[in-house]
Amino acid sequence: MNIKSAFLLLSIVFLSVTSCSIEKEKKISSHSSLENPSSVEMGSVSLAISGMTCEIGCAKTIQSKLSKKEGVAEAKVQFSDSLATIKFDVSKTSPEDLTSFINGIAGGSVYKASPIISTK
Repeated sequence: MNIKSAFLLLSIVFLSVTSCSIEKEKKISSHSSLENPSSVEMGSVSLAISGMTCEIGCAKTIQSKLSKKEGVAEAKVQFSDSLATIKFDVSKTSPEDLTSFINGIAGGSVYKASPIISTK
């Protein structure tokens, strides 16, 4: 390996490492308002979900999609109880919006969510 190849390889590795660090910092700062509950009015809702047939294919999929939804700070879906517990920013989403969101997963014909407990 000659010097030019070694320099090129080191440059690529350096750029890859630094760009990953920058992206991680951006993600952390973009979620800071959800992590600081004193600056955001948080609500929570528990939703009963029917139509789930398995832990990984259903419950984990719903939990993953909810976690990525704007305004959701935390989502936990328990297959055994057919229950989703969601903490969210009330200025960005609502229990009704979260219910509709779950009902729309998988084309809107598989899951049916309905509120059990909601606090704002």
